[in-house]
Amino acid sequence: MADDRAFKLRVITPDRVFYEGEVIMVELKTTEGEIGVLKRHIPLTAVIAPGVLYIKESEEEIKVAALHSGFVEVLQDSVTILAEVVEWPSEIDEKRAEEARIRAERRLSEKPMGTDLNRATLALERSVVRIETLNKGNSK
Repeated sequence: MADDRAFKLRVITPDRVFYEGEVIMVELKTTEGEIGVLKRHIPLTAVIAPGVLYIKESEEEIKVAALHSGFVEVLQDSVTILAEVVEWPSEIDEKRAEEARIRAERRLSEKPMGTDLNRATLALERSVVRIETLNKGNSK
């Protein structure tokens, strides 16, 4: 029996359709803050900030992914995420994410000449999101 709370979620990247299916809730981080979307949400368009994407397919099934940037369009019966980068926990290399976090923290604390601080901050945010996604994905 179909859940009357369900709506369509599509997550699209330049290379693939990352996710497409019926969900009862989606949570993500925008530049304005964290949002949770249920069916019949007020329509909106927002810029995505690096954060963990929670895809609630049912009361028992929640998928997580690292969502780094893009746009989200919310309509009353569908949500479309156009993402530059989004990764399932199985696609994340934990060692590489930890090394990236350490490098970014070092750049931000030492501020060597010529360092692009905005780029270093974004690199830190992305590495932290990857690590957090791995932790959330492994806690199920």
